[in-house]
Amino acid sequence: MGKRGRKPKPPIPETLDSPTTTVASPPPPPITTAATGLDDAVFSVSNVEIIEQPQASHPHQEGRRRGRPKKLRKLTDNPEIMTPSRRVPRAVDNGEHKGSVGPAVAVSDPGAAWEGVARAVPAMDAVVKVFCVHTEPNFSLPWQRKRQYSSSSSGFVIGGRRVLTNAHSVEHYTQVKLKKRGSDTKYLATVLAIGTECDIAMLTVDDNEFWDGVSPVEFGDLPALQDSVTVVGYPIGGDTISVTSGVVSRIEILSYVHGSTELLGLQIDAAINSGNSGGPAFNDRGNCVGIAFQSLKHEDAENIGYVIPTPVIMHFIQDYEKNGAYTGFPILGVEWQKMENPDLRMSMGMKPDQKGVRIRRIDPTAPESQVLKPSDIILSFDGVNIANDGTVPFRHGERIGFSYLISQKYTGDNSVVKVLRNSEILSFDIKLASHKRLIPAHNKGRPPSYYIIAGFVFTAVSVPYLRSEYGKDYEFEAPVKLLDKMLHSLPQSPDEQLVVVSQVLVADINIGYEEIVNTQVLALNGKPVKNLKNLASMVEECEDEFLKFDLEYQQMVVLRTNTAKEATLDILATHCIPSAMSDDLKT
Repeated sequence: MGKRGRKPKPPIPETLDSPTTTVASPPPPPITTAATGLDDAVFSVSNVEIIEQPQASHPHQEGRRRGRPKKLRKLTDNPEIMTPSRRVPRAVDNGEHKGSVGPAVAVSDPGAAWEGVARAVPAMDAVVKVFCVHTEPNFSLPWQRKRQYSSSSSGFVIGGRRVLTNAHSVEHYTQVKLKKRGSDTKYLATVLAIGTECDIAMLTVDDNEFWDGVSPVEFGDLPALQDSVTVVGYPIGGDTISVTSGVVSRIEILSYVHGSTELLGLQIDAAINSGNSGGPAFNDRGNCVGIAFQSLKHEDAENIGYVIPTPVIMHFIQDYEKNGAYTGFPILGVEWQKMENPDLRMSMGMKPDQKGVRIRRIDPTAPESQVLKPSDIILSFDGVNIANDGTVPFRHGERIGFSYLISQKYTGDNSVVKVLRNSEILSFDIKLASHKRLIPAHNKGRPPSYYIIAGFVFTAVSVPYLRSEYGKDYEFEAPVKLLDKMLHSLPQSPDEQLVVVSQVLVADINIGYEEIVNTQVLALNGKPVKNLKNLASMVEECEDEFLKFDLEYQQMVVLRTNTAKEATLDILATHCIPSAMSDDLKT
């Protein structure tokens, strides 16, 4: 049993945006899965933050200036703390020269210094400011929601009367409004799709006036290293549009903090700040080559920003157009090991010219579990040979993790996987599916489930729940048993959940059980608990004299069945709880 809440910590520096639970906490250290295709972290995930949007504390304060930076406290010696970037972006606000008097005038013959910006000007009119009011679920008190708050970020218009922004910019939205460059009107927007894994959301506006005079952004190809990029958006530090420029520094598989996944990404050195979320990155021809979404904050690193590249953006758009909804990125449901050691390769029966990776574990819920086996050597995916370190050829002089090949596919697509088993080469046609985690990284907009009996609040564990209970440092503060299951356990069935006693609402009937907090429920009256709905139905249908709950750490809770059900109504009334179970458990 662990105490609820966080331990006191020394002062730490704050990021430029206001504190918010919308900011997705960094994902746990990656386990070696083929969902990521990596054994080593691409970079220190604990230092990566989402470029969260500036916020006002209340919606009615929307007219006040947003995104005002807080005072920064002194830096500590902790290298893991996210620190604000020390570089001040060189901004061009609404085409005005700094220090100029009077309205902005069009520059007919820009100088060399303005050449890159001038080429992007036609596309800049497609960049919009996104205003969102969020109402987050209260995972610790799942029958209610938290107080609403507002935020602002960036977005841009694409073909088909649609707008793209970041998923974390509209997470838990209750209202979204868009404002065009140079306009004083905010238009109500409708959210069409939210791609949690790739951190992209698609919006539209019903008002025809919004689309007047707006040309959609054209997408460009994946840029090369050292190609110049211009990031446009509405970051912290002002209310008008801002432009920063830089070059492409790196192209590889990146950890997407909000989605807790690893997909193709661009690293750039253009300044990306709070509020830049969802803004486009243009090449020197004015074509969009990505969406700004997160940055690396570290005392030893400067000007490291990350951009979602066009292959990921097009996958999201085409997925929506093909299925009418976002279905996600598929994975190969295996964990694998590098085969760089020659003795290991020889013991597995590999010939000198054969390369590949060894399967360690297979997700029992994945379609691959029907054909693949542990210790199979994956030689190729869709005809592309996989190296001993798990990489495949990418472009001239570049290699990339083979999970890139999988992320190019769509959920439900078939792929040919060639494996070596007992020195024999076998080929399998595998249908790809999305990943199911025992402790999901997101609730994908659904309110949390709960069930209450005799003051015991049962709920299913998720990463947002752990963050709600233990704060941003949940990876260090949460009970070790839960963290171990989050990092290493695989679900045995598609509907399996990890059910815990979240808390005990004190009453006469539960005397002596008050200190049980966040402890897993293993069985009820000797029957294993598969998920929360299963537990609720077993309790409701129980005709035994006692309810006997077997908990983690060999604890037991025993309640008299009839008395427990009678006491529940009084406890609900005392705590103003409308129902003993969430709506999804009633159906």
